[in-house]
Amino acid sequence: MKLSQGQAMTTSKGYIFDIKRFATHDGKGIRTTMFFKGCPLRCKWCQNPEGLSYLPQVLYMESKCMHCLSCVYASKQGGVRYVDHKICISRNAKEDWDAICDVCPTLALSMDAKEYTVEECVQEILKDEIFFKREGGVTFSGGEPFLQSDFLIDLLKACKEKGIHTAIETSLYTDLENVKRALPYLDQIYCDCKLYDENLHKQYTGVSNEKVLKNIAYLLQSNKKEHVIVRTPLIPTMTASFENISSISRFLVSCYEDVHYEILNYNPLAQSKYAYLDMEYCFKENPKMYSSEKMQEFYDCAKQNGIKNLVID
Repeated sequence: MKLSQGQAMTTSKGYIFDIKRFATHDGKGIRTTMFFKGCPLRCKWCQNPEGLSYLPQVLYMESKCMHCLSCVYASKQGGVRYVDHKICISRNAKEDWDAICDVCPTLALSMDAKEYTVEECVQEILKDEIFFKREGGVTFSGGEPFLQSDFLIDLLKACKEKGIHTAIETSLYTDLENVKRALPYLDQIYCDCKLYDENLHKQYTGVSNEKVLKNIAYLLQSNKKEHVIVRTPLIPTMTASFENISSISRFLVSCYEDVHYEILNYNPLAQSKYAYLDMEYCFKENPKMYSSEKMQEFYDCAKQNGIKNLVID
């Protein structure tokens, strides 16, 4: 099934590409974070490139490979070839990728996602139930969880039936109706406001920010507004400008003067993931994280433009 950009999957099952346990930065308390496969955005700096495609794809970790060529022999359609003493992957080849991964003795080849039912997800979450007693719970991240909106909402409902605290990390690039459907079952919402200027948003994420700003405004005027945290990731040369932080701050305050706003330092660790997918990272020379002094300048900028509740990790 091919999806157009921003179109949601409608299925009783969904693709999850990672489950992170004992997470402490994805909401209150100790949490289990489930990463949904697929994203309608194409942010130049994406931190989870394995979550971009909505269908599972093969990962190749060269450092684990012993060049036994089992994968090459298992390949029937040229998806895996041995060229110039290197394993070459053609991910668009119509292969039985699960079977190819199964013959790899070192797990150098693996699929980046698995299909789950709602019940299977709840079972995975409940394995950590003992750690949820002090404000912990589950956080749904991605990718973009709303791309699988029906699966997400069914899963949220199932979690609330079990008394599990729920949170989401979302780009909010989805139809407002999806936000309205999910909101009653969400206890905490983390949403991105990456760039306020629409042209820059299109340039660096591939889509307009019209839906994003509309959805943020709705959330900040809803009865859950106190449980919304808006985030801006600082990406050198892209989002990390005082002009951008100023514009976002003024917009957020116009929606809700007590808005909670978080400015995230640049994370240089994502670069290593791109090699597994034969993708190029946006920076040839990976920048460093911003210093505490520089971060303080961004914080001051937000405060000067009306932000009262600045979330500082």
